[in-house]
Order: sequence, then structure tokens, then C-alpha cells
Amino acid sequence: MDTSQYLEIFIDETREHVQSLNEHLLILEKEPDNKDTINEIFRAAHSLKGMAGTMGFERMKRLTHDMENVFQEIRNDNMTVTSKLVDILFRGLDALEGYLKSVIETSTEGDNDCEDIIRGLKEMFNERTGNNPVSADVSATETKNDIPDTTGDEPIDDRISKITINEGEKTYINKLKDDGKNMIGITVRLIDTCILKSARAFLVFKALEDKGEVIKSLPTIEKIEDEEFDLEFSLIFATELSCEAVKKVILGVSEIKETIVTTYVTPQQIADGGDEYPVLDSKAVTAGSATSEQSKAGDKNQGKAVKSNSKHTGRSVRVDIEKLDTLMNLVSELIIAKNGLVSMNVLADTSDETAFKEQIEYLERVTTNLHESVMKVRMVPIESVVNRFPRMIRDISKKLDKKMELFMSGEETELDRTVIDEIGDPLMHLLRNSADHGLESNEDRIKAGKPEVGSIFLDAYQDGNNVVIEVRDDGAGINVEVIKRKAIEKGHITHEQAEKMSDKDAIELLFRPSFSTAEKVSDLSGRGVGLDVVRTNVESLGGSIEAKTELGVGSVFTIRLPLTLAIIQALMAEVGEEKYAIPLGSIQTIEDIPVSDIKFVQGKEVINLRGNVIPIIRLREVLDIETDDEGIENLTVVIVNKGDKQAGLVIDQLIGQQEIVIKSIGQYIKNVKMIGGATILGDGEVALILDVNALV
Repeated sequence: MDTSQYLEIFIDETREHVQSLNEHLLILEKEPDNKDTINEIFRAAHSLKGMAGTMGFERMKRLTHDMENVFQEIRNDNMTVTSKLVDILFRGLDALEGYLKSVIETSTEGDNDCEDIIRGLKEMFNERTGNNPVSADVSATETKNDIPDTTGDEPIDDRISKITINEGEKTYINKLKDDGKNMIGITVRLIDTCILKSARAFLVFKALEDKGEVIKSLPTIEKIEDEEFDLEFSLIFATELSCEAVKKVILGVSEIKETIVTTYVTPQQIADGGDEYPVLDSKAVTAGSATSEQSKAGDKNQGKAVKSNSKHTGRSVRVDIEKLDTLMNLVSELIIAKNGLVSMNVLADTSDETAFKEQIEYLERVTTNLHESVMKVRMVPIESVVNRFPRMIRDISKKLDKKMELFMSGEETELDRTVIDEIGDPLMHLLRNSADHGLESNEDRIKAGKPEVGSIFLDAYQDGNNVVIEVRDDGAGINVEVIKRKAIEKGHITHEQAEKMSDKDAIELLFRPSFSTAEKVSDLSGRGVGLDVVRTNVESLGGSIEAKTELGVGSVFTIRLPLTLAIIQALMAEVGEEKYAIPLGSIQTIEDIPVSDIKFVQGKEVINLRGNVIPIIRLREVLDIETDDEGIENLTVVIVNKGDKQAGLVIDQLIGQQEIVIKSIGQYIKNVKMIGGATILGDGEVALILDVNALV
């Protein structure tokens, strides 16, 4: 059997099962008698074993089989959950992740037999039960009685009558009949040991669609894709083939246990006195045999109702990110075309100006709606990144011998897929930093009158066009004096600078490259790589990070990220003869400032704006554009912010707000940090996008 076509499905589903096992094991460690959790773990382990066996990954199958044996004994109350057992099971999950990584990279599971983990599982099994576990090389079919399954003992239910059709579908069915098509009702049951149910159902649909048209299915296509069905599904099929020919097409797909094929009549025809779904050539055919006993009328009511064990909470489609990138690029080009029409509208001398403007407005509506739709498709809940952190904190707690707990909120907050892929490492650094540096030892917390168990919080929420992620702890806080002393030792600052430095400026030193306050190097931190990498990664995503602390109370690290990196609203401005774009999300206000209001503080130009002293940045100087300030009495200043810092950008002229497409300027100009990319204007001119974070 060629399993390569199922590799992508196997990878996705294995990743989900391993994550589910991680999450439920954490619950089980705290609630050893939670039967629902034990059953969820057993089901996930059983599914993993079967999937690995189907794909021919024997090492994965062997490991998951032994894990399944342990969970089976726990289910049967023959074993109790202990800390030692949970540790071994987590090591098993780490090994499964290693196998999965190898499958992703090489399409093979590698050669690690994980003998120490398997030996540990067997020892725990023997110690607790006094029995020998079933041999690990027993096949999935030989151990299928591990899970009670009675579905195969009943004849399949012809559920065609349960498919509801609306008036439009009824009209379409009648039209197809008039065109000479046969309307056929089909119910299919997969074999009990089928693991990749949705893949098998997909092959049935694909085989049928080559011979006709699927009108409707039960469950829906979306539920079948999400595996929200047992082993049965039904459909209404339009074709020129006979029932017998359709039956042969279905049985050409492997892992089909049996199928019923009947002539389909609409519910209205039955209500009008027609036969109750007259069965033409109806045989419940078992896969692999040409004939079987004819279905009995009474069998219709004996089938098992469809139940979904899935915890899926919304419809989802797995889409290749490259396809989305292509779609996004097309939208980008459409917006560029729109900007071109806008320019034509300004320049053209047309007699039918009203119609032209209406066309522009229509195009603008279409592109805006298309943009929003594509962005929604690209948005992914941040949960996909943060759901691995509880396990990480649990491991750190054991390694450091510190009692700690992670509390998360806002996991449903959505970010662009591009941002999601890059934000995982920075968040991991911050959480490790809180666990290692932030939280005190158990003894110190008790002395300070705090709860022995330290708390780390990871909160995410949307704020306008940004997503804010906060990592905070109730630890000792950051000792500013220690930071200054370390900075002096490393030569970052002088004694004089340290004395004048505010607490806020001192905390900023933590983000310097190779800066660490750790007294000794550990596996977790203290290598001098951490917060500087976090800032670099966050700012490369167009975001910002800032830290706040209170000695003895705790610290808060706040990351602010844009919702998307592809298309943004920007303020277009002229500096000299060049046009520049300033992201609208960074702008607070635009001010008209008299030159006489500019003051100097420590040799730097500042303005006093409604009680706030704000430094100003003359873009002509920064961008090396020839300056001509003679006779200028007022300056146009764009007030921008980075976190809680503000600055004023001095520009020559405002052009206006515009939706722009961010284009990379490539590797040749990557050393200019103040430029965050480029965009193409309606007239074909290239305008550079200013990176406000770098400027501030």
C-alpha cells in the first residue's frame, strides 16, 4: 500500500494528538482520578498507534502501544497515576515529537528505538499490575478489543431518508432527472480499523465525482473533512450509471466494509404516496465479495446513529500557506491597480467624470472586501503557539525545583499566520526568563510572605489594529542597581551615566546584545542570548516590546504586534522631493508647530506638547536630504509612538492617508534599519516605508 499520499494528513493529525496528550497529561498530573481525561488520553494514544501502524512506522507504533497499555490499566483502575509515571509518559511524548520531526524532514521515523522509555513503561506496568503487558509487536487489529466497539455487529443504516433538501435542491434534482440522470442514494460504512477516516471518505467522493455529481451528503462535507462522523456517511448522487455500476465504483476503494446503493426519491414523493425509498438492486455488499444477503426492511432502523467525538469548535480548512501568499499577492496587485485608477482620476480630463468616479468607488469596495476576506483566511488563533507552554513551564518547575504555575488568557486572539510562525521563540524566551530570573525560590517566597507557588501569566488581547501579548510574573522584580553594576562591569555604561540613568533607562539595558544578570550559566538562561533576540525578532515583525517592573512585586513584558504584515493603512508624506509612508498604527496626532516653540534639552531638539516633552526627529537630516529651512516659520510634525515613548517626525508636506502594499526591498539594503520596506504608488513610483520603532 502506497501511504505517501496520506503523509501530510498523518503529520497534521499526529501533531494534534501529541498536543492533546500533552495538555491532558498536565491535567491528569493534577487530577489523577479524572476519568474523562484518562479516556481522552487513551483514545489519543490508541489513534496514534493505529495511524503509525497504517503508515508503517513500527517504532512509533511500538512506543504508543506500550503507552496505550499503561493507559488501559489506568482506565481499569489497575494502576494509579504517580509523578514518576507522568515523567515517563512525558518522555514518551518527547520521543513521539522526535519521530514526527524526523517524518517531516525525511519521511521516515528515524532509528531511535527509545528502549529506555519502553523499559520504564514496562517496569511501571509490571510493578503496578503484576502482569506482563501485551507484546509490543502485536498488530492494531489483534488488539482492537482494547476499545469496545460494537458498531460492526449491526447492519448499516440506510440514512438517505435523513438527508434534508430545500426547494432549490429539489428543483435541481428534478432538472437532472429530466436530463436523464439517475438519482441514487448511497450509504457507506468504513471498516472498524480505518484510521484515516476523512482520507478514505475523500477517495470515495473522488471516485464518484469522476462518474457523476454529488448533490448532498450527511454529514456535510465540512464535517467529513474534520472527521466529525463515526464510520458511516450517506450521499445523494446524480449519474448516468446504474446502481450496480455505482456499487462497483465504491468497492474499488479499499477499507470499505459495506455499502447500500438505492434509487433516490425525494421526501415529497413519499409524502404523495410513493414507495418508501424503493430499493433497486439493493444489496448490502461487504467489501471483497461480489454478493451478500439482501438487506431486510427492518435493518433500516437498526443502524447506529452518527455521533461526533470531536471537540472541534468551528469549521476549518487546511490550506497551503503558499496558496494564500499567491492570493495575497494578487490582492496586492489589485490594490496597486486601484491606486493607478485613482491617479488617473486626478489627472484625466474626462467628460463622464461621474461614471468614472463611481467605477473607482466600486473597485475600492471590491478590493477592500477582498483584502478583509483574505486576511480572515490567514488569521490563526494564538492558541496554536501558546498551547505548548504549560508543558514547558511544568518541566522548568521540576528542573529548577521551584513551584510555579502558568495562567493563560486570550488564546483565541487571532494573528496573521506569518506573525504566528515567528512569535513562538520570543514568547518562550520571556516565559523562561520569568521562571528562571523572575520567580524567587520556594523558601524566599515564603520568607517574603508570598504564596509558595509562583504565578506566571500569559495574556493576549486585540487593541485596535494591534495584538498585545503580556508576560508577567509575581516574582522579585528587576533589581535596577544590579543591572547598572553589571552594565558598568561589561563596559556598556560609565559610573557617571549610571548615576544619571532613570530606572526605565536601566531596564532598557537588558535588551542590549550579550547582556545578562545571571550569576551562572544554566540550560535555561544566562548565556547572554535572550532579551536582545526577543527585541530583534519582535521588531522584525513590525512590533515593539517594553518592560516594567516593581521590586518585590514582579515584572511585566508587553509585546505589541500588528495584525498583518502585508497591507496596511499609511500616511503618505513628502520629505524633500521624495515620498515616504508612515504606518498609521504608529501615529498619534499631526501638529503644526511654530519654529519658535522648539527648545533644547541636553543638546537635543524637543517640543512641549500639552505638557509632554517630546523629542523631534528631522527626517531631512536622518535621511540625508539637503536641508533648506530659510524662511520657514511653522513645521509639520507627525507625533508617533513606540510603546509609551513618543517622538515627532518633521516632514515637509502631507499627501494623505492611503492603503499600501508592503514590498520587501530585498537583501541589498538590509542594513538600513529605519526603512521597513517599500510600496509602489499609483503612478508607478516607489515610496519607502519608515520604520517608526527604529527611528524612535
